Amino acid sequence: MKLRDYILLPTFLWFLVFIFAPFLIVMVVSLATRGTYGGIEWSWTLQNYGRTFSGAYAGVLWESLKLATLTTGLCLILGVLISWEMATASGSMRPIYVMAIVLPFLTNLVIRIYAIRVFVGAEGPLQGALQMMGVSFDSFAWTQNKFLVLYGMVTTYLPFMVLPLYGAFEKFDFNLVEAAQDLGAGSWRILFSVILPNLKKALWAGSLLVFIPSLGEFLIPDLLGGAKTMLYGNLITEQFLKSRDWPFGSALSVVMMVILLLVVFAVQKRKRTS
Repeated sequence: MKLRDYILLPTFLWFLVFIFAPFLIVMVVSLATRGTYGGIEWSWTLQNYGRTFSGAYAGVLWESLKLATLTTGLCLILGVLISWEMATASGSMRPIYVMAIVLPFLTNLVIRIYAIRVFVGAEGPLQGALQMMGVSFDSFAWTQNKFLVLYGMVTTYLPFMVLPLYGAFEKFDFNLVEAAQDLGAGSWRILFSVILPNLKKALWAGSLLVFIPSLGEFLIPDLLGGAKTMLYGNLITEQFLKSRDWPFGSALSVVMMVILLLVVFAVQKRKRTS
């Protein structure tokens, strides 16, 4: 073995033990059958995968895909604008901007989501201000809805989009923008013909970093959406913790991982051909 092989060996063992082996276990369990009292019976069947794409379960998957795509799109738009502002700011302001983006990671995700929930809650400052202004509203509709879930998703995963784009913007030659302006190009033409093509790799990387965790997110929909919002991550969690249907929960997990792998492969193929 070469020196490089010895260096990469711990990484390979880590991947084998903590990624490949758990995935293999989940795949095996997904082919089993739920016992009468919630256990696992080792009678092999593909029925769990049939349930995954039937009726309401397929609808939950579709809603999760739409929310993950919308979250990625909004983070993409905001990420380009924020990272552009960060890269063109003065040298003294850049560390402040970076700290503002990284600062949320210093707080636990549960605390951040609960802070949003308290802010819009029945005794929170937002509803208190609306009551003082005499605005009529449904307090329960404000505390748990799809828009609040989307807001929580965007604010949580926006840094994953901003940081790769900021690194790409720092290497971007802004003389290209001035040259395009001298040639009469408008703002939109400059954005789509000059800036975005040079940020292609960072855009794909940021999109994957946002889309992958968004599809399997369960904490944010649970706390901000309540019973009104059932997403794929919540469905998997309920199968393991409440319904005790581990084979079906495993089948749902395998389907989600296959979808994510297909997305990653499609992005990699797109990057190679573009």
